[in-house]
Amino acid sequence: MRLNQLPVDRDGATTEGTLDYNTDSINGNANLLIEIAGLLHEGRPDSDLGTMARVPRSHTEVAAAVEGFGRFANDQFLDTVALLAALATRLKTTGTDFVAVDDANTRRFLDNVLSHGQYVAPEAK
Repeated sequence: MRLNQLPVDRDGATTEGTLDYNTDSINGNANLLIEIAGLLHEGRPDSDLGTMARVPRSHTEVAAAVEGFGRFANDQFLDTVALLAALATRLKTTGTDFVAVDDANTRRFLDNVLSHGQYVAPEAK
């Protein structure tokens, strides 16, 4: 079994000590969510469609059902767009946090190399 591209041992912990991620992929997916939200916004139902089913053009019960459906659909549409935008924001934040963690690990490694490392000439190896 593999979890996030890393093999998992029987205890559930990864057998390798590194975190595997791709910041470009994370940011690309966040941008894709924003694009989907934009396409949904552009393709939202036209308000005139609901107007055409109002009284006197249609029966009172039909007009009430169409209006109720229109309100429900609009509410669901707004919730979906807000959810996609929130997920995209969370993905962007996650990608930024990964870079910050990776930067801190790299900095710590380089500090250890500089403070504890010793130069060994090639011929002495």
